[in-house]
Amino acid sequence: MEQKVHQGRNLKRFREMLGIKQDALAFDLGEEWTQKKISILEQKEVIEENLLQKISQIMKIPVEAFQNFDAEAAINIISNTFNNHDHSSPQFASVINNSPSFHPLDKVVELYDEKIALYERMLKEKNEMIEKLEKIISNK
Repeated sequence: MEQKVHQGRNLKRFREMLGIKQDALAFDLGEEWTQKKISILEQKEVIEENLLQKISQIMKIPVEAFQNFDAEAAINIISNTFNNHDHSSPQFASVINNSPSFHPLDKVVELYDEKIALYERMLKEKNEMIEKLEKIISNK
């Protein structure tokens, strides 16, 4: 039996990974959006394409991540690929897949790292501005 990807749950997972509150996402989506509407949206199995595009732009996550990410499948792949055996032994060398492929979660992690770097730069600039203002005040 084929399991369907739940786009609403994926939205919630990615939103939480990025540390975005429902209120903040609602604000970015526009005046007609509220935290409650985001909560309801996260319960929907399928999200309208145009809305998914807008959310994708706001969160800087590819639309495909919301449409294709299946957490249970990912967990099954991981649990079937790795075990508690010593991988340094040659007989277990074939267990590890050395041909990486793009995965939406990789993009999320990359974007998360970029956001952290941006916040660190903004914090540094804020501190520099405070120092400059303090110097101006002390000179008067």
